[in-house]
This record gives sequence, C-alpha cells and structure tokens, in this order.
Amino acid sequence: MHIKNLNLKNFRNYGEERIEFSKGLNVLYGRNAQGKTNCAEAVYYLCTGTSPRSRKDKQLIKSGERFAEISAEAEGRYGDLSVSAKIWDGGREIKVNGNKISRNADILGNLYSIFFSPHELRLIQDGPDERRRFLNVSISQLSRPYYIALTRYNRILEQRNNLLKDKNINVIMDSLPVWDEELSKYAAAIAVKRAEYIARLSPLAAEAHAFLTEGKEELKISPEKKYKGSEPELRERFYRELSENYERDIRLGFTASGPHRDDVDIEIDGADAKAFASQGQTRTAALSIKLAEVEIFRELSGENPVLVLDDVMSELDLPRRKKLTERTQGLQTIITCTHAERALYGLEANKIRIEGGKVKK
Repeated sequence: MHIKNLNLKNFRNYGEERIEFSKGLNVLYGRNAQGKTNCAEAVYYLCTGTSPRSRKDKQLIKSGERFAEISAEAEGRYGDLSVSAKIWDGGREIKVNGNKISRNADILGNLYSIFFSPHELRLIQDGPDERRRFLNVSISQLSRPYYIALTRYNRILEQRNNLLKDKNINVIMDSLPVWDEELSKYAAAIAVKRAEYIARLSPLAAEAHAFLTEGKEELKISPEKKYKGSEPELRERFYRELSENYERDIRLGFTASGPHRDDVDIEIDGADAKAFASQGQTRTAALSIKLAEVEIFRELSGENPVLVLDDVMSELDLPRRKKLTERTQGLQTIITCTHAERALYGLEANKIRIEGGKVKK
C-alpha cells in the first residue's frame, strides 16, 4: 500500500496545500514549527480516525477558520482508494471512496499506518494506560471485531461504574449481575485478541531490537499471566472475578478489574524497561515494537502499511539511524526532520520542504 497524495485545507497551520508522495522514502524537512508533524498527523488521522496528538478534533482546525478538510488518494492490493475527512466544531464527516462513514469502525482497515514519534516513548516509560492504548490502536486497525468489542466494553464499563456510585445498595446489587454478564463477554474477547497479538509481536520485536542493537541487547515482551485461557474460560473467570468483588467495587466506586486495568511487561536484558532502561534503550525498544507492528500488518493484511516516522532521526545515534533506514527499504516511509541529508545517507528520496505551512518546490 502507498499514499499517492495528501490534501490539506485549514488543517493546523495549513491554508490549502497538496503534497505528492512517492512509493518509497519521503522526507518532509524544514525548520521546527513549520508544519511537518501536522502532515504526519493528517496521514495518521485518515488511517485511524483519530489524532496521535489531540483528543478533540476541533483542535485540528486552523485558528480563525470554521472547518478543516483533509483527504488522500492511495493505491493498495485491491486498487485505488480515497479517504477524506471534514472537521468542524462539534462534528465531522468521513468518506471512503466517496461513501459517508457513520461508524469509526468502518474507517479502520482501509489505510494501514504505523506512526512513531518521540512521544511514543511513553509506551515504555509511562503507566499501563499507554501500553493498552498502543494495543488498542494497533489491533483495532487489523480487527474490526476487536474494535467493536472494545467500544462496547468501554460503554458497559462506564454504565457499571455509574451504577456503583448509586446511593441505593439494593438497586446496585440487583443490577450488577446483568451488567457483568455483558461485560465479561466483551472482556474475554479483548483479552484473547491481546494475547494473540502479543504472541506475534514479541518475537518480531525481539528480532528488530537485536538488529538495531547488533545483538548487544535482548528485548522481551509478555502479557500479564492472569488472563490466559480460551474465550469461554476467560468469560467465566471475568464474571466470577466481578461477582466476588462487589464490596470492593462499591467501596471504590469503580470497577477495579478487567482488561481496562491490564498491563504488558517489557524487559531489556531481563530488567524492567520502565524502571531501568536508559533514554537510548527506551527509544530503541519503542522503535523495535513499531517495526514489529510493520511485520504483523504485512502478515495479516497482505500488504505493507505506511510507516510514518515523525522527528525520529534526531533521537537516534548515527549507527541506529543507518540501521533504521536499512530496515525500512521496500516500505513507503514518511519521515519528518530538520535536515534531509542527515536522514538519507545517500539514499534516493522524495524530498519535500515545508515552510510556514506551505510546500516549497
């Protein structure tokens, strides 16, 4: 798969611009705060329906404007594809091949993208919610049933948490079993998919990490061990766990167990990466996980995803920059950086200079 062009209107700091991409390496370069990352963000938004930087879509609209529009034309194994999004304060409209999409689930699986920026270091450094976010975004692009199960789980979880705050204990005790039956069903589906994904991810990330470090370090990724088993077994286990902890959850006012509390163990040379990894080790581990994502997307979708590397080169030393460019051969890659030549090392590339929200020829 490759994106042929990207069109921006009133998006972030852009007025109206069109960017043409090549099938191979594309380098968006220029001084800081000119709009390079905004282009990367727009590509990711069209692939996933979400921004990697903002929780509210209205923040994507250029200051002083009423709406923003972004669109892209792409070519994949099944032919040409177009995706567009119009965003305004309080709403949006997304179209795939000219057809309006009513559910976010229908956006996923059209354009595949892997996004990496310095902020992705949170995957290693921060709490469990960042690792869950990574799993949710990655698996949702590949599995619509997972995304639907996750959406329904979160909706039921919110309703259960609201119930736990009710003042009437009889109402709580009468209603909890009903919510728990549904919650357990979707919890089991989520846990099974995550375990399957991590089982694929772990050896691929270990291999990518060994490549980037020339075999000097070992990366290990594993899920929490408490949620192993088949989907029916996990469904029963989740229901039992919820039932046995009514008193705890009522006292806390929220549901204290389930996939929304999961974590992933990440180790470098046998030590917890979150606690002991250096900045360099953290960058390499996070990048290795993203490169493993590429292989999984290729295997499960049958085509390469678009790899977006936002300001990554400045975060890596010279040997690892060279290793990374070697590893991404054959992929459509979009790199943002301040100096194109520092990212290329003599490689052929489509160089695009960005200045003040404009493409300079």
